[in-house]
Amino acid sequence: MTLQELLQEARALSVEERKQLIKLLVDIVTEPSQETRTQKRSLKELRGLGKDIWAGIDA
Repeated sequence: MTLQELLQEARALSVEERKQLIKLLVDIVTEPSQETRTQKRSLKELRGLGKDIWAGIDA
């Protein structure tokens, strides 16, 4: 189904149904993705990041 077809279907809905559809779409867009929910990051992943910038510079 194309976006245009979906829009035509949405226009056929009542005002209350359109509001409900909008709420559902907003919920889908704003919910965290599965990847975001399960992925935990470690500060250790940053180790060595940018080391090339400091190459050759004496502390």
